[in-house]
Amino acid sequence: MSVVLTTIMNADQQLRYPSVGELEQIKNFMEDSALRLKVAKTLSDANDRVVKQASAGLFQRRPDLNNPGGNAYGEKRLGSCIRDLGWYYRLITYSIVAGNNEPVERIGLTGIFEMYRVLEVPIPAMIESMRLLKKEALELLSPAEAEIAAPYFDYVIGAMQ
Repeated sequence: MSVVLTTIMNADQQLRYPSVGELEQIKNFMEDSALRLKVAKTLSDANDRVVKQASAGLFQRRPDLNNPGGNAYGEKRLGSCIRDLGWYYRLITYSIVAGNNEPVERIGLTGIFEMYRVLEVPIPAMIESMRLLKKEALELLSPAEAEIAAPYFDYVIGAMQ
């Protein structure tokens, strides 16, 4: 949820107007919204390339994953792995637009450990893939843009550890 909606909902629940401090938060959110939208567009436009490069890097570093018996062995499992990378990448762009981690937290991280445990997906490999996604994505951005995007990748990486 964006800072705007959160502020309005909190004030409404307390039957009051937003405070000066809350309005300042909204102002700051609005001031960097154009840059956040630019970052999200740049990343989303490069989705296929970034996911492809990150997955190639992962399988180069971890060939055990797509060798017989590996979690990404076979066309179906490989497709699922690449789909998951793209899914997290998309959720990160949602969070960049929102200006907070709620989209990735609510949609992508709730229940992740249980799901990956059941599927026997190695969490260290997922963390490595997120690091590679981050590396590939940040190379597309200016330093100021990368400063906006990096914390969202770091949040996902930290949540997986």
